[in-house]
Amino acid sequence: MKRNPLLFLTAVAGMLLTVFTANSQVLAEAVVAIVGNEVIYLSDVENLVIDYKRSGLKASTWEIRCSVLEELLISKLFLDQARIDSIIVTDDMIEGEMNVRINEAIRRAGSEVALEEAFKKSMVEIRQDIRKALIDQETVREVQVGIAEKVTITPAGLKKFFSSIPKDSIPVIPARVQISIIQLDPPQMEENRIEARQRLLDIRSEILAGKSFNVQAIMYSEDPGTAKNSGEVGYKTRGELEKEYADEAFSLAKNSISKIVETKFGFHLIQLIDRKGDLVNTRHILIRPKVKTDQAALAMNRLDSIADLIRKDSLDFETAARRFSTHKDSRINGGKFVSTNPQERVTWFTLEELNPQMYVKVRDLNIGEISDPFRTTDENNNEVFRIVKLDNEIPAHRANLKDDYQILSNAALSEERNKTYEKWIRKKIETTYIKISDEFKSCDFLQTNGWLK
Repeated sequence: MKRNPLLFLTAVAGMLLTVFTANSQVLAEAVVAIVGNEVIYLSDVENLVIDYKRSGLKASTWEIRCSVLEELLISKLFLDQARIDSIIVTDDMIEGEMNVRINEAIRRAGSEVALEEAFKKSMVEIRQDIRKALIDQETVREVQVGIAEKVTITPAGLKKFFSSIPKDSIPVIPARVQISIIQLDPPQMEENRIEARQRLLDIRSEILAGKSFNVQAIMYSEDPGTAKNSGEVGYKTRGELEKEYADEAFSLAKNSISKIVETKFGFHLIQLIDRKGDLVNTRHILIRPKVKTDQAALAMNRLDSIADLIRKDSLDFETAARRFSTHKDSRINGGKFVSTNPQERVTWFTLEELNPQMYVKVRDLNIGEISDPFRTTDENNNEVFRIVKLDNEIPAHRANLKDDYQILSNAALSEERNKTYEKWIRKKIETTYIKISDEFKSCDFLQTNGWLK
């Protein structure tokens, strides 16, 4: 199985987390390898082998074992270096990610009880295992950052990288667009909000009278992500929930029902399933205010008038967006549509990254054209009305330095970092105590990369 283990460096410690999707077979804790002060057990290898097989990897068990061992050996080199450099990752640094992992494990298993039964461990033990794996993952990342912190890509280096790619291997970049929007929220929604709240009050009364919260959530909740699971949200920290929701959830007694809570998503009825320290597991029923036909018509007519003024050059799009748009994130930029990811804030999108209604409108526009008004949903899945302008587009094409400078620069930087890691690994192997079990010494990579001493 020919694979470059360096492709896995930034997440190799995270591979350990996959044992929670494998089976719970208890394996003898035989030692496979020692790297400095770090130990690799047979169970570490076999659990990852199981996970690779489940992912559909086509290779012999022996080839997979050798590949897994190589990944684990490299991760242990980084962990050993972290010990030498006194790099310490605290629980606070991985708490949020740990909760995400636990919730995902519970979701896959079906429930906490099912997860505990599958792994023959308590939730406390499972949390401890996941915590350790995540701390290892973050520790590896910290070491890598230190090793490659001075690696940069110059324009000359980028040109050299690009020229080294065989012409038939240059990737095809999908079509991308830059767009601007003007959004109007449905007008005169107060009556709709009152009706939605009253609907939820009626459901609450039925539950208090003896009806099942679970069944009512399945039947009536307008949160598609949780309704199918009887409204269950899963274990969350306060910071992972909307403030209004969190304040109510953390004040509830177990199995009790909340008052009606309003967030930007709509109105919620909450039941506390369980609380463990700073985590709560809740189920909820969400009811959103409904947009009425006359309200939709008002919003569409107003957008049509705004679009008409822009097309007649009586008003430019940027001014109209700042004056009329209710989409806070784009309004301050004159309507420029920007990624909601605060770490990226990109303005170029593939059509597939847009929601279905936006996709349909944008694909038929020429640069500079404005769409007709249309009904869609915003980032919170609430109904809104928009017009969209196509500001710029780049058709699908083979990557080039003019149009794809940042994409290619990131790829070149990744390659240079991998080369830096390779050099570091070779030197680290030479100066680190390493012992490999006889059972694995016939793995090819051990013979060629200097692991056997």
